[in-house]
Amino acid sequence: MFEYHAWITIHSSPGDEEDSDLQAAFDAAEREVQPLQGGTTQINLRWVNGMAQLHISGFLNHRSGEGEQVIEAFQRVTKVAPGSYGLLYIHDDEDSSGQDNEFQVIVMRRGATVTHADSFLSPCIPIIEDE
Repeated sequence: MFEYHAWITIHSSPGDEEDSDLQAAFDAAEREVQPLQGGTTQINLRWVNGMAQLHISGFLNHRSGEGEQVIEAFQRVTKVAPGSYGLLYIHDDEDSSGQDNEFQVIVMRRGATVTHADSFLSPCIPIIEDE
């Protein structure tokens, strides 16, 4: 199973921005997640109290295909809206690199993404699941 949950606060830049810049960043983020529409991924991109936010989540049988597209879309939002920040948590129980029992966290900040090991839910067995 491939599980993923992301939240992103959309900003055009890390500094002050005009409303038009924020709208442009929102529109660009919307274009980047558009290819995920119609699949099993849940996407919620909306305005809340004058701020733009994006949530992406889902469960897939395998990481390949749509799962890879989710990670790529997250990374593309970083490039088109470089002031954005957020997290993408992924768990792939078929990971062949030895991370099949842990979550990985992809952190978005200042136009870049970096992957970190998770210390809150990992190792999945025994932290959140029985043997």
